[in-house]
Amino acid sequence: MLYGPAICAATVAAALTLPAASARADDAKYPDWKGQWNRIGGGGQFDPTKPPGRGQQPPLTPEYQAIWESHLKENAAGGQSYNTRIRCIPGGMPRMMVGYNAMEIIITPETTYVTIAFDSEFRRIYTDGRDWPKEVEPAYAGYSIGKWIDSKGDGRYDELDVETRDMKGPRIFEPTGIPLHEDNQTVVTERIFLDKSDSNVLRDEITTIDHALTRPWVVTCSFKRDRNPVWIDEVCAESNQYVVIGKDTYMVSVDGYLMPLQKGEGPPDLRYFKQPAK
Repeated sequence: MLYGPAICAATVAAALTLPAASARADDAKYPDWKGQWNRIGGGGQFDPTKPPGRGQQPPLTPEYQAIWESHLKENAAGGQSYNTRIRCIPGGMPRMMVGYNAMEIIITPETTYVTIAFDSEFRRIYTDGRDWPKEVEPAYAGYSIGKWIDSKGDGRYDELDVETRDMKGPRIFEPTGIPLHEDNQTVVTERIFLDKSDSNVLRDEITTIDHALTRPWVVTCSFKRDRNPVWIDEVCAESNQYVVIGKDTYMVSVDGYLMPLQKGEGPPDLRYFKQPAK
């Protein structure tokens, strides 16, 4: 009895140190991807190594090439009704990984979280060894399962391999409207790793498999790390001046009135509004 309280206190103290010790062990296994990651190269295009527009050379089927041509024609005239972002709909996968805004990656043993500082776009990559669920509620970011890789065999992970399924639409690849198939059967795989010569550069090799494509489309997006970032909260709806009515896109002018975006664009259909007396 004399030693009971002392033994109990020592046991409790040891137990309290276990989570911290375990966290340090986990930190030693996983790569340092802390900080803010900002896109290197390109504008909003999907493949940052190629020019925008037709320079992207997406391997589209004839049917979806024709759809893209209609988007390009509308874009040239000033319209963007095909662009889900102007309606504040999330870009989803794989578009969100082009890094159109600052990105943060948060690693835990069970799940890796990816957040984009624009409307707080968010994805979870499960790394707990789970299998694909039988039923999934589709999401713009899809459902992602990842596996950590120790390519050097030194006991520390240096690559995250990811597969994403169960995305919902509508989704496009980038602002000119390169389309994904309307069946939403897209599968995206990724290899995410630090550049071997610069630990402040992150690479994401993205492979998109989709029925709108004649073959898998492989691009590599790169990001530069800022270890002392300033995070800016951007909310799409707060400053969105676009209004989509049917298939027509308008903009709210500084005086609060709708203005056309395309040459020769007519006013919206007002059939459900009471017309002024003539």
